[in-house]
Amino acid sequence: MTIATADLYDERGDELDSLSLQLLDLGGHVAFDGPVRTVRCHRDNALVKEVLATPGDGAVLVIDGGGSLESALVGDLIAASAVENGWAGIIVHGAIRDREAMASLPLGVKALGSNPRKSAKGGVGEIDVPVTIAGVVFAPGRHVWADDDGVVVER
Repeated sequence: MTIATADLYDERGDELDSLSLQLLDLGGHVAFDGPVRTVRCHRDNALVKEVLATPGDGAVLVIDGGGSLESALVGDLIAASAVENGWAGIIVHGAIRDREAMASLPLGVKALGSNPRKSAKGGVGEIDVPVTIAGVVFAPGRHVWADDDGVVVER
């Protein structure tokens, strides 16, 4: 059972950062949590696909797409791979696609929005590096919690 982010912040606020960026809940699970893994990429989702095809062990992949809504970084096939590999969720500072299919998967997905345009597949980007989204640092290994109130992460 995932603890509510508001309750968690009340208990541990000085140890947490709260993401002020408003993300849409687009997956089948609204509440999810786990250790942070990261991908930094811009309009290229090859590394996202690569990472989500590995064992997730309950982790949450935080994707820093620079806030671009020009093309989707996650679609239904990549999200289904995440489910098969035991990922708890995906947080995308960018767009996803296949919203209807994504909503039916047992996976937490938060993103800025959607775009049917697919991304490049060149493998440009970085894996498991600290990423900063709206002033909040998501460092690999720290814990992140997400629900319908928002996102909090350990400092």
